[in-house]
Amino acid sequence: MKHTKSLIPRLSKLSILISAALSVQVNAQQASDQQIEQITVTTQKRVQSIQDVPASISAYNGDFLDSIGVGELDTLSEITPGLVIQEQSPNNPGFVIRGITSDSGSSQASPRVSIYYNGADISRSRGSYFEMFDIQRVEVVKGPQATLFGTAASVGALSVITNKPEEDFSAAVTIGAGNFAAKQVKGYVTGGNDTLQGRFAFSYRERDGYIKNIAGEEGSQSVDGTQQDDMHAIERTAYRASLRFTPNEAITADLTYTHEENQDSGTSFKNGLYAPTGGDTSPYSFVELSGSPYSAEVLGAEKLGVDRTTEDLNLTVEWLISESLTFTSVSATRSFDSLEIFDGDGTQAWFLEFAEDAQGDQFSQEFRLLHSGEKLTTIAGISYFTEDGSQAVPFSTEESIYLNCLGALGTGLPCINADGSVNQLTPALTEGALTEIPYTAVFSNFGETDSLSVFADFTYAVSQDLELTAGIRYISEDKTSGYSSVAPDSFILTSIGAPGPLLPVVNTDGVVLEATDKFNDWLPRFNMLYKLSDNTNIYATISKGRRSEVLDVSSTTDEDGNVVADVTLVPAEIIWNAETGVKGQALNRSVTYSASVYYQDYSDFQVTQQDDAGNFFTANAGSATNFGFESEVRALVGDNFDVFANLAYIDATIDDDSANGELAGNRFRLQPEWTASTGVSYNQELSDNYSLTGSLIYSYRSDIYFEPDNAPISGLDISEDAISLVNARLGIANQESGWNLSLFASNLFDKEYLVDAGNTGGSFGNPTFVAGPPRFVGIDFSMSFGN
Repeated sequence: MKHTKSLIPRLSKLSILISAALSVQVNAQQASDQQIEQITVTTQKRVQSIQDVPASISAYNGDFLDSIGVGELDTLSEITPGLVIQEQSPNNPGFVIRGITSDSGSSQASPRVSIYYNGADISRSRGSYFEMFDIQRVEVVKGPQATLFGTAASVGALSVITNKPEEDFSAAVTIGAGNFAAKQVKGYVTGGNDTLQGRFAFSYRERDGYIKNIAGEEGSQSVDGTQQDDMHAIERTAYRASLRFTPNEAITADLTYTHEENQDSGTSFKNGLYAPTGGDTSPYSFVELSGSPYSAEVLGAEKLGVDRTTEDLNLTVEWLISESLTFTSVSATRSFDSLEIFDGDGTQAWFLEFAEDAQGDQFSQEFRLLHSGEKLTTIAGISYFTEDGSQAVPFSTEESIYLNCLGALGTGLPCINADGSVNQLTPALTEGALTEIPYTAVFSNFGETDSLSVFADFTYAVSQDLELTAGIRYISEDKTSGYSSVAPDSFILTSIGAPGPLLPVVNTDGVVLEATDKFNDWLPRFNMLYKLSDNTNIYATISKGRRSEVLDVSSTTDEDGNVVADVTLVPAEIIWNAETGVKGQALNRSVTYSASVYYQDYSDFQVTQQDDAGNFFTANAGSATNFGFESEVRALVGDNFDVFANLAYIDATIDDDSANGELAGNRFRLQPEWTASTGVSYNQELSDNYSLTGSLIYSYRSDIYFEPDNAPISGLDISEDAISLVNARLGIANQESGWNLSLFASNLFDKEYLVDAGNTGGSFGNPTFVAGPPRFVGIDFSMSFGN
């Protein structure tokens, strides 16, 4: 399907959206004496009011997120225009900002969206997802932010800042329970003296799976007899220890260690062509997924699921050298070790059994100086970043099942019969003996990156009302990419005179093939901020973003038949972003609002695709453009209601140019054209000590494509229609005693929807579908102590 739009329909839709956004403000009831708290952000590496930053930013403090029940990273996208976070599993998240997806697990490819944790870049996909607990603030900044955030922020950044230790003692604990046997406990304790303060926070969550897995049960046809857990069950443990050292008024040093373990049951990849035993192909009904009989030996564990550990250590030192000069140092290390075993074909057949074994280590160091003069504010610094990662993909199958399911043997028999039985063809191939012919292979990629960059940013106050900013970053990168495979010849293919691996790859027999290269670039930005009044600012910005070159290494043979490296250099993806917007407040700050319009132009647009062996790789799709609009409004209505609304529109497509190949004219994957949400939180005093609290959030997302091809696979649609979700919360609180009891529900009306489709099975003609979470309901009780 091709997708093109003229400018007139674009502007027509935008006019509707602008009118809707403004109506929220105009129709706000007369303001009370209350004011919306002033949110400060550090988007420009200095503390500023969000209204004074010439960029499109959505920011939330921890108290606000708690009040509306946002407790997981992916739920941020339900309240943030221009942001989509997809979580198949904690090992496989997808971050989408303004149409651009960052979700590749390859060690050879660079991220597009910067995920920052306490000021340090943790963008590598398999290590970037984390539990949200004891949070001070979340900032989502849209548009290229490479000048101050680094090259990974080619389209934007998501920054999470955790709560810091405090001198006065305080503590809190929350316990909760819900359907699907959900249990949760989280809390913190902090205290100290005027020199040294400490804080310890923790979170534990578990929940049964919401998609039943019958594999291993009596009557199932799955080849592996292991009893599998129901899919999408979670067990996540995390804790964070922090120390703050303040030897004097000028120096603050924060040391933070975070440890997290995820042991989830895995993702319900449901085959859209073949049903489980006694079931159907609906992604919302039960599945029959299992590993191979060699799961423990080849894939790493007997059961499907995720076993992931991350560790993060951060030291941030701030030195106020003088009233106008501040020195900041951010030192951080992060590591992840993740094993995910999944049934790539989504059936009971021993067909496409895969695992992903990913590890990564990184270290970053940034030094910067901030000078605040009467007219000129200067930020200058130097950053160093190094990472070393690997991704091994073990594969297991039974040869006759694999070849029959692909139709390669020409038998005309289905992969799976109507009664759920699997057509294993070894009797015909082994003179009547029902003998399994197991096949295993392992494909690995490696990546090392060392980058050094220097940056400077200057903001000059031309007058009391006008500020101009110019900034630039120079980055130099050294990259090394590697690839290896262990892919033996197939027994069946050899027996019919076509020897070679079962998958279409060149076997390196475990030998690592490498390539090394160096890259550099200049990344500028230019901003203007003009104060129309004390309550309203307008801004304009032009900035350049860059996703680094990809040094893609695989294997091939030379003219003499020797195995050699096949090196493809995918050019850097370059984006130019032009944006203008308005930010303001009204009615004695009982209303705040913002709106922006942007245009983005891409060259050498990078897309993630899969080859015939199921390996993901990065390809150059040519040129692409984005045109979009975003708006946010928040209002205090009367004494008890806090209302917010946001709307966003984006037309994000690969340019409909013949030079862009098969993807020309296609929409970006995972990006809806329209998103909107609105919500209200309520707080009513019932007496001197008791109050009634509640929140209601509605979110809308228009249709999306899950693959860049925008086309069906094996006749099955790989897209999702528009969806609307509602979350609700109702509680009672005792302010004097410090407790709160709440009932909550997410996906209140139990809507069925997809979070992904196509997947690994799609590259083999067997697309799989992943169901979104159903209705979750529960109750939690919180108690706070101290201040």
